[in-house]
Amino acid sequence: MSHHVADFDHWIRNDFIRLNAELEALYYAQPDRAEVEGVGGELKRELEQRGRGFSEALLAEGNTDEGFDAAFDLLGNVGLYLAACRRHGLSDPDRDRCSPQAEASALAMHIAASIGVVPRFATAHLCTHNRAIDGRYKSFTELPDELCFIDYNSKGILAFKRAAEALMKTQSLGISHPITADLLAAAEQALLEVQASNQELFQRLDPARFFYSVRPYYKPHHVGSQVYRGANAGDFAGINVIDMLLGLCQGNDPAYGRMLVEKFLYMMPDDQRILRDCMRRRSLMDDFLAARDQHRSSWYQTNLAAFLRLCDLHGAIAGQHHDQLVHQFIVRPSEQMADKHMEQLTASGPQLAHLLKALTDLRDRRSAAPREDILTRHREVALLRQLLGASA
Repeated sequence: MSHHVADFDHWIRNDFIRLNAELEALYYAQPDRAEVEGVGGELKRELEQRGRGFSEALLAEGNTDEGFDAAFDLLGNVGLYLAACRRHGLSDPDRDRCSPQAEASALAMHIAASIGVVPRFATAHLCTHNRAIDGRYKSFTELPDELCFIDYNSKGILAFKRAAEALMKTQSLGISHPITADLLAAAEQALLEVQASNQELFQRLDPARFFYSVRPYYKPHHVGSQVYRGANAGDFAGINVIDMLLGLCQGNDPAYGRMLVEKFLYMMPDDQRILRDCMRRRSLMDDFLAARDQHRSSWYQTNLAAFLRLCDLHGAIAGQHHDQLVHQFIVRPSEQMADKHMEQLTASGPQLAHLLKALTDLRDRRSAAPREDILTRHREVALLRQLLGASA
């Protein structure tokens, strides 16, 4: 690690957090907590100028070729800086034609192009690839609600990954293999951990603090002349692997396929490879349907019961996320927000109503809900339920 990289990392882990926290305190003390214009000018100037200085030095230094991990970590630091500038109104896609942070943008694009990811911070930078030093990892602030959000997102993502890994291993064994029951049980245990972790997050997280002091760092912003959406907790392969291997969602569904294409570069390259591989595989649901003439077999009944429990659990988690996180922590607080802030509410860019429609459709795909306007596997799941217990 060069001294420029080390100095930037030290700043991100220390003064950067302090500056953001002081600005958050000023915003939160106002009657309109969403207002950032005309607040904390000196703090904002310090943040922008210090970040520009580090970016200039790193651009002049050039590519030190220290491997993917080092490059990805540096990209995360640049991305955190750009996201903070966006949060504090130092950049704004509705106002600017390109990023005012030209040096940081150039640095981010150079790094991202060399490693095959988007040139902004991604979920992995704060969750699965966020190295702690002396027990403290990187964040925007030290607010308890931000740290809570990062901690429980990380737990959920890692548990989803364990479930996906177990399901991927069934592919080489087949649905009738005795060990498949163990793999399905391992996937179920991992999803139960996701469900429990989510519930604890929803109980601990303060809706107002999340809405006003955590969520704004995930807004879309320019890198160069291109606007990139905010980081999303779903930007990893595991949850989509579960979707498709269970058969609840299908890569050839145009709406679901568009979502997969859009998120590819927001994931780690290894996750991109896993997801591409998964998209060409047949689902467990289709395997059970193809083998339904064997439904009286003990292996079929045992493994089908475990499979349907997984489908139910995956759908319940989707409902939990939609009905609790989205509505409790975004929709309800937004009802108290001044109209002038509503245009820039969501991290993904679309208007809130459009985002809610997309999230509702995704929830219903994952829960195999009876819908006529979108593709779900409601009929197929109902058929498999009829086969369950029909062994006599």
